[in-house]
Amino acid sequence: MVYDKTCTGRGLLPGLTHSWMAGARLYGALGRLDASFGATSWSEALDFCATYRPEATIREIQFWGHGNWGTAKIDGEVLSVDSLQTNHPHRPLLERVRDRFEPDGLWWFRTCETFGTERGQTFAAAFADFMRVRIAGHTFVIWCAQSGLHTLRPGETPDWPVDEGLSPKTDLRARWSTVGAPNTISFLTGTIPEGY
Repeated sequence: MVYDKTCTGRGLLPGLTHSWMAGARLYGALGRLDASFGATSWSEALDFCATYRPEATIREIQFWGHGNWGTAKIDGEVLSVDSLQTNHPHRPLLERVRDRFEPDGLWWFRTCETFGTERGQTFAAAFADFMRVRIAGHTFVIWCAQSGLHTLRPGETPDWPVDEGLSPKTDLRARWSTVGAPNTISFLTGTIPEGY
């Protein structure tokens, strides 16, 4: 598990990094993690994934951080479709991580709305094809409830509604996750339910 360690809050208000660190400790205690790492950039995060226990294969990576339609962020730096381009600095590290994945591996973006809108669907399809593993992400703003969870395998086309997770009043905002929203799990859910 990799998380954004830069969202530390202001003044007396804690940032989400504290929640992600607590989640890493909890998941570790439950035996769900081999390792966790707080990153200050995508280069740092991807380098960790490419080099940690280099003799081992990777079954699953979860990224806990911020996101927006078609992106996942660390301190404002985005991982996006552009990251897959030949001359992008993320690409060599992504290739190294890809080459370590087991054939039935999973990359799970536990981020807000990364798979939302057409941009999110485009990213999901491109990232799955590039990484050659199943990927997962959300279309809603996530918190304790995490709605709009979908997975995609290489070569598949997204089949969730392009407007899932959008506010009915404006197409410029994502909705908060709720128990009744599509494909909702709890933050304590460690595996993706069948059919998602």
